Amino acid sequence: MSITKKATVFAVGLGLVTLSACGSSDSGSDNSESGSKTVTLVSHNSWAVSKDVLAAFEKQSGYKVKVLEDGDAGQAVNKAILTKDNPQGDVFFGVDNTLLSRALDNDLFQSYEAKGSDLVLPEFRVDQDKHRVTPVDSGDICVNYDKAYFSEHKLAPPTSYDDLIKPAYKNLLVTENASTSSPGLGFLLGTAAKYGDDGWQDYWKKLKANGVKVVDGWEQAYNEEFSGSAGGKKAKADRPLVVSYASSPPAEVIYADPKPTSAPTGVADGTCFRQVEYAGLLNNARNTEGGKALLDFLLTKEFQDDMPMNMFVYPVREAAQVPEEFTKYGPRARNPETLDPAKIADNRDDWVKSWTSLVLK
Repeated sequence: MSITKKATVFAVGLGLVTLSACGSSDSGSDNSESGSKTVTLVSHNSWAVSKDVLAAFEKQSGYKVKVLEDGDAGQAVNKAILTKDNPQGDVFFGVDNTLLSRALDNDLFQSYEAKGSDLVLPEFRVDQDKHRVTPVDSGDICVNYDKAYFSEHKLAPPTSYDDLIKPAYKNLLVTENASTSSPGLGFLLGTAAKYGDDGWQDYWKKLKANGVKVVDGWEQAYNEEFSGSAGGKKAKADRPLVVSYASSPPAEVIYADPKPTSAPTGVADGTCFRQVEYAGLLNNARNTEGGKALLDFLLTKEFQDDMPMNMFVYPVREAAQVPEEFTKYGPRARNPETLDPAKIADNRDDWVKSWTSLVLK
């Protein structure tokens, strides 16, 4: 699952009313026609926006937004590449820095500098010479821990990658498959950034020896295997450590009924990897002008302010509002690991292949 975990997943895990993504669709519009008033957004399955915010854009722009959700981020990117000559839509949202080079190398996007790009925080700007992608959000992949477990066992929760390979934390961590899951890949990249080309494989050998459990995706890891989540409690999960997001603890508070006074989960701040998500105007888009308007919308203050509580990510626009619950229960990692996109591009496939051999065989 991508960094933009839909509120639906948390709500279901907590046994609450399911919330749906708020993309409008207009089945009567033919987007292949010149001058179509429908613009189609292709995304992974975690897109969400408030109805009133989207409605205001549709009224102001004159375009109806149709949303096509296409699975996990990696799956969605791969499908977009395979269909690039006859794309499903006009704009693609949800390619992140771990997969960006794959999209750019395959000429998935055409150049467009969205209005408001000058207001994007400098650390999130990429591809400045061609403007093929627009930064939309950021977040941190981090190990989360079950506060109750560590309190009951009188054990300090881990704070770093090094801690996770100590005997005290044997058989406690569950993570996602790096070849099938965005957070799983992000966690692998975090270890590559931390330990370097010569050290990350040895680290994973030690992590495997220390009993790390690997599952296919985030939802299984978080809602079925992790004892600290509402879903995990219902499933009687027995792993008090999980690879998730720094924004997961706020979600556990926001969607709880009654709301706790503190988050039941915490974040191991020294295990974080920074992700950034982008959107781009697809090559061969049928509604180019509508796609440009939609990209402009993604950088408006209205959308950027609305986004955190819908997709549990941080805005990238200067002066955008961050909810109090985020700063209280899920602040940004202080010193997350990062990797240059070119470094990821040169090594990602080899790293995943080596990781698979080391950990899954």
